[in-house]
Amino acid sequence: MKIVIVGGVAGGASAAARLRRLREDAEIILLEKGDYVSFANCGLPYYIGGVIREKSNLTLQTPQSFYQRFRIDVRIKNEAVKIDAAKKQVTVKNLLTGKESVETYDALILSPGASPIRPPIPGSDLDHVFTLRAIPDAQRIKEYIQKHQPQTAVVVGGGYIGVETAENLKEAGLSVSIVEKSDHLIASLDADMAAEIHAACRENGISLSLSNGVKSIEKSRVVLEKGELPADLVLLSVGVRPDTGWLKDSGIMLNDRGSICVNEQMQTNLPGVYAVGDAIEVKNYITGSAAFLPLAGPANKQGRIAADVICEQPDRYSGTQGSAVLKLFDRTVTSTGLNEKAAVQAGFEYDKTYLYSANHATYYPGGTNMSIKILWDKKTLRLLGAQIVGFAGVDKRMDVLATAIHFGARVTDLASLELCYAPPFGSAKDPINMAGFVAENIITGKMKQFFPEDVAALPRDGSVTLLDVRTKQETRFGMIDGFINIPLDDLRENLTLLPKDKPVYIHCHSGLRSYIACRILTGYGYDCYNLAGGWRLYRVIQEDAARR
Repeated sequence: MKIVIVGGVAGGASAAARLRRLREDAEIILLEKGDYVSFANCGLPYYIGGVIREKSNLTLQTPQSFYQRFRIDVRIKNEAVKIDAAKKQVTVKNLLTGKESVETYDALILSPGASPIRPPIPGSDLDHVFTLRAIPDAQRIKEYIQKHQPQTAVVVGGGYIGVETAENLKEAGLSVSIVEKSDHLIASLDADMAAEIHAACRENGISLSLSNGVKSIEKSRVVLEKGELPADLVLLSVGVRPDTGWLKDSGIMLNDRGSICVNEQMQTNLPGVYAVGDAIEVKNYITGSAAFLPLAGPANKQGRIAADVICEQPDRYSGTQGSAVLKLFDRTVTSTGLNEKAAVQAGFEYDKTYLYSANHATYYPGGTNMSIKILWDKKTLRLLGAQIVGFAGVDKRMDVLATAIHFGARVTDLASLELCYAPPFGSAKDPINMAGFVAENIITGKMKQFFPEDVAALPRDGSVTLLDVRTKQETRFGMIDGFINIPLDDLRENLTLLPKDKPVYIHCHSGLRSYIACRILTGYGYDCYNLAGGWRLYRVIQEDAARR
């Protein structure tokens, strides 16, 4: 069997290695139009910032190591330009010589990846304007910084790569601004959780220009729709598009975005032709709808599945749920599944809640809190999505939630999970368990919620009671307009101050003490609502809005 693979990064390289493990007798040719195969493009921002010092550390395999270990014929600077499915042929252009040749195949795997979008902005072709997708891109940015010593940088686009690169440019000594067309960074987060990201950026000296766009780029500045920013260096990080233009006349089915359409076995509509990685249309694991989610983890899995199917091993790809993690200075940002916008678009009737929990036992030194948001389907209780922002221990909690979503867990199942506990690592009631407990209280009617976005609309005419149960010392940092303060531990002695015929809206710092207050008052016949996320989340959102 002769197998030709187009594209040698995550999906293509994974497919090649798996094929060799399954078929020692196969002839495997890997075509890559770039200079490198099997490189870590997720590590590129950290190479720019100097965290990864050697460029060689970004390459997991070279053409030579691929051949030595797997006897795979890797040809860099070789670009596939045409497919003749009837003849089972690929036309290949050698980018060094310009000559074209034809390779036949028994099976063909397409993993051409995606290319960074360079929007038609005046000045986007200037020498100090870059995109970041491959090792040569990172090398050019690094060399430009070393040669020209820029002082200011503007990152256009607030996605994962944009934010990671902004951090690393800041670490490299530049004054950095991020311009984002949306009202918040990191599209997989909801705006309320992104407010914490905005605060972290500002705390570390990165300025934000949100709900704003770029009109033009000049030699030393970026002209925005609202205002302008100094810019000795500009990074365009506004997304990627499938690198499939060369396939338009091939007979391969593409969607409106240009993504290759495949089935669960990574097969295209053409016999013997498979596709994997960032160039394909995937199925959203939760909604079942078509999606474009270019991520390295799924690409590697897809490459393995394509190899299995070619070698007549039963396998299928069940979909992508979009699990992702971001390091932002000392914080960790993670998400998986649906956010509120996606849940609405998918037609779910969902509920949500927030927690603020410690990463390990509070009596053990060095603990930090993490802010957690979870969404679930009201009808089935199926966990739909989660977002966490915090410090240590965030990634492992998100991995638990991502696993729970993958296996179709109900949100209440989180309460019964048996997770590892020792004081340096967790608590007897882990944050994941606590999420289950809180959701269970909501679902069973033990707790009714209101949310930060509801606060402004609460009546201040005396028709409801607005109650703050924090300590007197805590209220010195501010209070929500219209709320009266009765500390939790004094609540039972002050019930006469609270009319029983009026609903009571209660908050504390994080939502825990106000839940206890709700249970106390419910026991005395009051109708109570707890502020999800508490004063802390409300304050972060308000401060973020004030900085716009």
